[in-house]
Amino acid sequence: MHELPAPLRAALAATSTRHPGPALQETTARLVQRYQLGTPARAPLLTSDLDAAAYATYRMPATFAAVRSVFGETARLAPSLAPTSHLDVGGGTGSAVWAAAAVWPSITEHTVLEQAPAVARLGAELAADGGDGVRTTTWTLGDLADPQELPRANLVTASYVLGELDADTRAALVERLLGQLSDPAGVLVVVEPGSVAGHERVLAAREQVLAAGLHLLAPCPHSHTCPMVGTRDWCHFAVRLPRSPEHRRAKGAALGFEDEKLAYLVAVREPAEAAPARVVRHPTMRKGLVQLQLCTREEGLRTEVVSKREGARYRAARALSWGDAWS
Repeated sequence: MHELPAPLRAALAATSTRHPGPALQETTARLVQRYQLGTPARAPLLTSDLDAAAYATYRMPATFAAVRSVFGETARLAPSLAPTSHLDVGGGTGSAVWAAAAVWPSITEHTVLEQAPAVARLGAELAADGGDGVRTTTWTLGDLADPQELPRANLVTASYVLGELDADTRAALVERLLGQLSDPAGVLVVVEPGSVAGHERVLAAREQVLAAGLHLLAPCPHSHTCPMVGTRDWCHFAVRLPRSPEHRRAKGAALGFEDEKLAYLVAVREPAEAAPARVVRHPTMRKGLVQLQLCTREEGLRTEVVSKREGARYRAARALSWGDAWS
């Protein structure tokens, strides 16, 4: 499980105590209902300190876990990567900043572009309890559709933001993100909900990324047309995260954990070695056999069965989870 860093967990708990429990739950329920519509909002959703607190309490744990898992896979595939600057567009209360700092302590400059003043204020307040890179994050207010000047960075991220925009604005934003990569070692990361619509938004960004000459690092093993296009399936993964008492109260939940589903892409300027195959569904365990649903570099989607007779390979297959790379 990817748990929030202790300082952030404590800061979020303190934030939730500033608001009456019923008001926090009611606001959370309203936000959940609105976000589940999956359509761009016509008016700002997070306008008050209560809105920002409810959003941070119920969404930061899941957003952090999802982005942290993507950054972790990026670092695993490209161990020499050591970004020093990070631009997060539509960054909310800073989940991606905390996740990037956890994976790459080399980052000394974080910049977050956020359009809701109450959200940016809370993000800066939470960041004050982080390490050096997190604590000195620059928070910039601005409309995502406004082509304002932003600092360039060698890690550029957009998580859970494309769904808030119409198609034309999404495409323009991805172009801007590509333009913000500051050097040949630059990395672009896009994370969206693991829904059909989220996958479609990632696919659209994938086309732009490939057209710009970047190389896919994850999750795709190849740069061909996604083999799930035209099927009833879609490419998405899941990460499990613990729920704090505050998280459970805000959501009115009983379980001590939840599974966050996500779709994502990681693209790099310099050619990099993507995984030969990726597990795209939960492995099926049978007596002496492991069945893997894979997206592969050469064959697209295929099923592979690994037998106990294969020894080390079988043991490796049994240790696999949905979303893992496989060679």
